Amino acid sequence: MMESDRRRCALLDLPTPTSLWHSDTETPDRTGSAPPDSDVVVVGAGIAGLTTACLLARSGQRVTVLEARHVGAGVTGNTTAKVSAQHGLRYAGLGPDRAMLYADAQVRALRWIADGAGSGEAGSGAAGSTVPDWGFERKDSYVYTTRPDRREKLAREAEAMRAAGLPAELVTEVDLPFEVDAAVRLRDQAQFHPQRWLLHLASQIEASGGSVIEGVRVVNVHSRDGIPTIETTTDGGETVRTISAGHVVIATHYPILDRALFFTRLDQVRDLVVSGAITGTAPDGMFISVDDGHSLRTPPGATDRLLVGGGQHRPGARSDEDRLYAELAAWGVENVGLQQVEHRWSAHDLTTPDKVPYVGPYLPTSKNLWVATGFNLWGMTNGTAAGHLLHDLILGQADPERAALFNPHRVSLEMAPGVLTDQVKVGTHLVGGVVRAALTGHETSELAPGEGRVSRVGARAVASYRDDDGTLHEVCGHCTHLGCVVRFNDAEKTWDCPCHGSRFAVDGTVLQGPATKPLAPHEE
Repeated sequence: MMESDRRRCALLDLPTPTSLWHSDTETPDRTGSAPPDSDVVVVGAGIAGLTTACLLARSGQRVTVLEARHVGAGVTGNTTAKVSAQHGLRYAGLGPDRAMLYADAQVRALRWIADGAGSGEAGSGAAGSTVPDWGFERKDSYVYTTRPDRREKLAREAEAMRAAGLPAELVTEVDLPFEVDAAVRLRDQAQFHPQRWLLHLASQIEASGGSVIEGVRVVNVHSRDGIPTIETTTDGGETVRTISAGHVVIATHYPILDRALFFTRLDQVRDLVVSGAITGTAPDGMFISVDDGHSLRTPPGATDRLLVGGGQHRPGARSDEDRLYAELAAWGVENVGLQQVEHRWSAHDLTTPDKVPYVGPYLPTSKNLWVATGFNLWGMTNGTAAGHLLHDLILGQADPERAALFNPHRVSLEMAPGVLTDQVKVGTHLVGGVVRAALTGHETSELAPGEGRVSRVGARAVASYRDDDGTLHEVCGHCTHLGCVVRFNDAEKTWDCPCHGSRFAVDGTVLQGPATKPLAPHEE
């Protein structure tokens, strides 16, 4: 890095973490109404849940969406929002038959979004078409490398994509301000404003007779005489009521019900994003590196701004997230002329061992309990494809081959190493969290405003945080999911669980599952 770039990095201010997609969008308040009788209850108001609900409502089903916080509060509202059938180097590892099915699902999802959720509002989806309401723009997608030794790997991916029906091509000329050895290009993909898209879907559900209800947290689903019964609470833990439905869809990103042991088959990654003005004109396209995971694209309608992604790590694996953001901003200064950071946020993704989502019956024997999870960093098309498949499964009209591809209970020898690796990571963090807490003294007077840490008091871990006014907040340091010790996130001021990704506010409120219960206050 040149000395001028170092000085500019030092001057870059890092604002309070807030998603760009939330900062310029007003989200209507949908709290307070009682859940009506429903044919289908969808749990989670992200892209998978709302797409499922929208399709079912349009098919004449009485649909209710229950969301613990608000529409878009989870992963979809904090994504980088690329709508593409190109998913890194995905296709070469799937095999020809599975690759064709996977590609077809992504293309159908992209087309459905381009067509405005079937309403015709987005036109035909032809190259160059735009939709002002949700910022839909066609862009070419690139997966690139700066290393000559990886060109052959990209060539194999391009060949696998073409065999799957995607017109991919290997190119060496790429519109980036640094040298690239090769890239796989897929033309006419897209980007959009994800929060506005979710609000559009919510309004479409309501226009079709369905309901979207915020502020209701689902904590369990029982079966009574073969009918799912849903137990809900407020964030304070007070039981509100139980409701019944013909079908229940769990679309909460990380499944909140442990009975299918999804936590043994899902790994997780957190990806940071910084956004701001750059020097000159932004590169025309959407780019992701196979070398270090950095991604680049413009926000919808912009030519002098970039979204810069990177800094991938396991949630809760480290406390110095501010440092990771600073390093990502520094990379942006050095490589793409980033001038300032106007927004920063993080995206949380789940990955499966074979890189195909889990969409289908929650248990192998389930007839009316469904799940969608594990979108492997590509939730805009995978989440949309999940909604289409769940619609078809619930109505008994799913294509058997597609259902088999996404079946949550598929088993193969190729998946075994990934499952084992994930469990080793969980075990490491489980033991490591206990050790860190035991070695940290509980001297809270040393905590400065804005600081947090986990220490051990007796037999339990205690999470302590001092807010900007100097008030000390202390909660139990054990995640309410399976008891792992949480870790402080110094950028977002949250308690994050490194085992399965649950996240809590400093007062213990659940921000993200699989945990459904808050961290209890610490009592001396």
